[in-house]
Amino acid sequence: MKKETLVTTLGTASEIHPNPYRGAVNMPVYRASTILFNSLAEFEAADNGKCAYPTYGRFGTPSTEALEMAIATLEGADYSIVTASGLSAIACSMLAFLNAGDHLLMVDSVYGPTRRLCDGEFKRLGIETTYYDPCIGAGIADLIRENTKVIFTEIVGSLSFEVQDIPAISAAAHARGVVVVSDNTWATPFYINPFELGVDVSVHSATKYIAGHSDLVMGVLSCRGDEHYKKLLRTFRNFGARASGDECYLALRGLRTMAVRLKQHAESGLRVANWLEKRPEVAEVLHPALPSFAGHDIWKRDFSGATSLFSIVLKDGYSHDALAAMVDGLEHFGMGYSWGGFESLLITCHLDKIRTATKWERKGFVVRLHIGLENADDLIADLEAGFARLVAN
Repeated sequence: MKKETLVTTLGTASEIHPNPYRGAVNMPVYRASTILFNSLAEFEAADNGKCAYPTYGRFGTPSTEALEMAIATLEGADYSIVTASGLSAIACSMLAFLNAGDHLLMVDSVYGPTRRLCDGEFKRLGIETTYYDPCIGAGIADLIRENTKVIFTEIVGSLSFEVQDIPAISAAAHARGVVVVSDNTWATPFYINPFELGVDVSVHSATKYIAGHSDLVMGVLSCRGDEHYKKLLRTFRNFGARASGDECYLALRGLRTMAVRLKQHAESGLRVANWLEKRPEVAEVLHPALPSFAGHDIWKRDFSGATSLFSIVLKDGYSHDALAAMVDGLEHFGMGYSWGGFESLLITCHLDKIRTATKWERKGFVVRLHIGLENADDLIADLEAGFARLVAN
């Protein structure tokens, strides 16, 4: 089945437990802490780690099972694990393979909280992080040390949108026995199969396009093979970072409409991006699906579509007051973190202050846009009025 069909059929009540709900389409919400055992033998089996089903609510319920099965199938994985947030999924994805004294290679375009995790908690635990140029490709082989255990990638950077050459990085990593973890939130499970590119562990913030309604926080880990899964599951369970049954229900609801939402996001996103490329106030549009973008060839090779998150670089010379006049007066773009929901959003970015392995050379203000499900004409009109305020100030 195509993915558009899969999202309407995976993780349903009849798929998980055939015919127990008299034809109910959706999985019910399971809220559980204690799960009772039928016998001492069952209890002792669970205590020895040999029970085949969840034995406590923190380990999961049918609600989490349904969502994990659905995402694993969409992702082309053997296993998925739903976690309490995207950041908890990121932390688990690396700490499953890292110990004190180990070395981590981290992409320099990385999501801000991931950088803080590396520079704070990982450093405190004795894990050394080296940041690398997201465009390094096969050259990453020169940075791999004897104690390098993980290379963390973002297939598309979350602020500057560099498209990484994942097959080249994965080949260099696997030649030295290094695990490749990739944050694929921008790509979604629809537009790329990370495992076919050589990734070992795929991470998504399900808060974004999977949920799609800006009403939950959730992460998901996916992998192939029992060896990686056992390490991820052990770390995840020790963290206790389980998502609730209510949130799993909401994520399954979001999954049902994901295909049509992504289609609209992509169409409107490209329309707005193409319009922005022609604006005299804009120096550059950082959108992988635009032919003008430096990483477009890799995007075209590895992706089957694009989503609606991208950045613009304004021409140099506008004041901070002018920028504030532009964004403060926007009607359809809220200012707030996250993306992937139904509403359009923006944030301003200061990449010159956060990069360490590479230097951000652009001089103008960077504004990241998420194009929501509003009519693109209304969004363009809103931005046009914003540019008028930018120039007037």
